Amino acid sequence: MEGIKDIINKILVQLFNDILHLEEKSLDNTEFDNLTLTEIHTIEAIGYEGGRMMGEVAHDLRITDGTLSIAVTKLIKKGYVFRERSEIDRRKVYIYLTDSGKKVLDLHHDFHKAMIDDMLEGFTVEEEVLLSRALLKLTDFFEKKYED
Repeated sequence: MEGIKDIINKILVQLFNDILHLEEKSLDNTEFDNLTLTEIHTIEAIGYEGGRMMGEVAHDLRITDGTLSIAVTKLIKKGYVFRERSEIDRRKVYIYLTDSGKKVLDLHHDFHKAMIDDMLEGFTVEEEVLLSRALLKLTDFFEKKYED
């Protein structure tokens, strides 16, 4: 008989894989099917406002500056991102989304909203609160693990 820890592990792995699969599927038959999920998550980390330094975005994505630089270069070639050097401090490089990048972000946010709305259908308010508390604890745990 499986223990609760085995069950939780299986659920977390399954949820992670299912969400990634659904995200990939949501891009099919869109004008953005030339993007990978990693690229979409990079676009999401840059955000609508942009003007974020490369190091900030790399930190948020838990990747190296070099890995982000390669990803940003690909996104620039695809027309979703542009970068600018600071006029004040030429060492600082800021990245921004193009209009196409913002459209991708809109689509991705719509996907997540629909997924959460569908998932919570049939939940009571108490169940939603309990789930959000449990997920916040998980998020705190992983954040502390990452920062260590």
